Amino acid sequence: MSDEILINITPPETRVAVLENGVLQELIIERQRKRDIVGNLYRGEICRVMPGIQAAFVEIGLGRAGFLHASDVLVNGEIPSEEKGIERFLQQGQHIVVQVLKAPIGTKGPRLTMSISIPSRYQVFLPYSEKLALSQQLEGDAERERLLACMEVFKAQGYTGGYIARTASEGVCEDSIRADMLFLSKLWEAISPQIKDIPIGLIYEDLPLALRILRDWYQTSVVKIVIDSRSNFDKMIDFSDKFMPEVKPLLELYKGNRPLFDMYSIESEIKAALERKVVLKSGGHLVFDQTEAMTTVDVNTGSYLGRSNQEQTIFKTNMEAAHATARQLRLRNLGGIIIIDFIDMHDEAHKEAVLTVLEKAMSKDHAKYTISSVSELGLVEMTRKRTRDSLERVMCEPCPACLGTGQIRTPETTCYEIFREIIRDARQYEAKELLVLASNEVVDMLLDEESTTLADLESFVGIRIRFRAENEYSQEQYDVVLV
Repeated sequence: MSDEILINITPPETRVAVLENGVLQELIIERQRKRDIVGNLYRGEICRVMPGIQAAFVEIGLGRAGFLHASDVLVNGEIPSEEKGIERFLQQGQHIVVQVLKAPIGTKGPRLTMSISIPSRYQVFLPYSEKLALSQQLEGDAERERLLACMEVFKAQGYTGGYIARTASEGVCEDSIRADMLFLSKLWEAISPQIKDIPIGLIYEDLPLALRILRDWYQTSVVKIVIDSRSNFDKMIDFSDKFMPEVKPLLELYKGNRPLFDMYSIESEIKAALERKVVLKSGGHLVFDQTEAMTTVDVNTGSYLGRSNQEQTIFKTNMEAAHATARQLRLRNLGGIIIIDFIDMHDEAHKEAVLTVLEKAMSKDHAKYTISSVSELGLVEMTRKRTRDSLERVMCEPCPACLGTGQIRTPETTCYEIFREIIRDARQYEAKELLVLASNEVVDMLLDEESTTLADLESFVGIRIRFRAENEYSQEQYDVVLV
């Protein structure tokens, strides 16, 4: 298997596409105004303690209070027993240091923990612990013993805090492991003084998305990492020189005239991932419905009639659907409870085969998941850990015309699509001026909140850009006219 990582960066937005054997499997979008805060450290103030649900709400300066459950409370380096009650350890007005476990999703605030952990390439640092541990994915007793011995030697030199060896540390020389541990120790020394200096707010922010991808997503199957931003390419080169020299030969700066995501047909994949219906190669299709409580996936034979009996037709459709569903869950970043309604199968061997295909396809997923067996009704219940908003909720908002029963792209998303269309047209055609026709909401955003980006874009393409609001245009409609 060969993996490729494509990174498209513009001032307001960073997009990362992960391809396996040329097929898009995962998409991560981070916008400048809504940067991912998972992993960030904050000094917060407890605004409410809820003994009934054994949780507390913590104000950390984000506008929405964070949620801290009793199982994430840390007292003297240990998680206290829930039987003692959270109210015995936390009081309203108390200041504590917390880390974001899950970003705000919908109307929910961020999920917080007091068990701080700071990751690097090979290790995870636990400042409030003294334990040494290994990733469960590290295999081989000899390798596990070697890594543990290396960590113990480092700890014997008087360094405080605990460490967990990550999967990436397998086979890495002892000097690199110790250098990584030393880096984390010094980083915490730099962070610690800020804990008392900041009343409420951010203490430490994780790396930007492009560098987090190098740190967390690189594995031996990756053969190429392509980025279309010169400044960020230089930062990635510098980062790899310091921490990941084995990745440097894989880094590639994209210099083509066509946009990077157009070159790999990613844009069309993104649009398809926002649709409810996913057409299968056989002629069958899947229908995805995302709600607050769960996501349902309905499998249908559609136009596929098969060449043999009905049972074989159903079996083949379900097999294809199992593989496609796993890919779509990753691509759309769907989490929580997921119900897959496979077409009813009577043969137990067929049910087991479909479940095996689903489990194998899901094994490549970075998110934690669980899968149940096929029920008598052909339903499979599964869960997938949700750490950030789904693709639909990042790029779309409830439609006011249909009272939230459908989705349309946000003005922000349409603005960025217009920017890409302007670059595309400027490179393909000779024009003295471009006229953009769009809805009032989109034109207002372009001339107000996106005015700086627009000015930079106009300077970059060397063409004057004019705008005209069209009352009849919907929020996601636009036209770029050559003048």
